[in-house]
Amino acid sequence: MVAALDDDHRDALTELGATDAASVRTAAAEGRIDGTMESLAVVLVDACLADCIEQLGDHADNPSSDELRDVLPGIIERHGVAETRIMLASTVAGEANASAIIRDLLKSDDDVKLPPAEEPPVVVFERHRDDDDPDRQALLARRREQRKAKQDAARVRREQSRQDRSKT
Repeated sequence: MVAALDDDHRDALTELGATDAASVRTAAAEGRIDGTMESLAVVLVDACLADCIEQLGDHADNPSSDELRDVLPGIIERHGVAETRIMLASTVAGEANASAIIRDLLKSDDDVKLPPAEEPPVVVFERHRDDDDPDRQALLARRREQRKAKQDAARVRREQSRQDRSKT
């Protein structure tokens, strides 16, 4: 999609911090909060959106599901399914009148349905402890001594408190 953009659109991408496919992905991932991701989508799919609006004609502002389904095969043929999906998703994010219809298409239409999200990989961290390490053994011994000292001090305070209560 980046390679197919004209100079004006490439300049717009550059202003958003993206110059090639890899930097577009990075800018989109990092720009979810500040709106950069949406701006990138608008620049990337501008031609696709213009084509879709042209194909819908008078129905472009508020198309029906059937009207959208009629024009989508041609849009997909000219722009590809990925660009068409992004175009549809960006119109939902932009709160278009047809957002509910488009959301339904992205969920259930066989031509533009979004693929299921991949499960994130499970990362297992293994903790390796070297119990024979003398420094670790010294640290553990100090901690045991500190714990015992705290317990002894607490025991003495409880005993003093008990004796003070019994005197009254």
